[in-house]
Amino acid sequence: MATINKVSLDISVVLGSTLMPIHQVLRLGRGAIIELDSGENDEVSILANNLPVAKGMVVVSGNKIAVEVKELLPRAPNAR
Repeated sequence: MATINKVSLDISVVLGSTLMPIHQVLRLGRGAIIELDSGENDEVSILANNLPVAKGMVVVSGNKIAVEVKELLPRAPNAR
């Protein structure tokens, strides 16, 4: 079990995406709002080391935000 404790894993949740010209990105400042192509009730993608591993939903409870895993995705055939 000690070996597993030393494994590093980067988890990301993709809430949505957008296309934006680079000149607009360069003008973004603190507090800028970027409109995404998804709504508050849409599924989110869960990535592990930039690979999709699951789908989920954003859950807000009081002042806490979490992601509930709804579906695990099948592993890629070339993944170990």
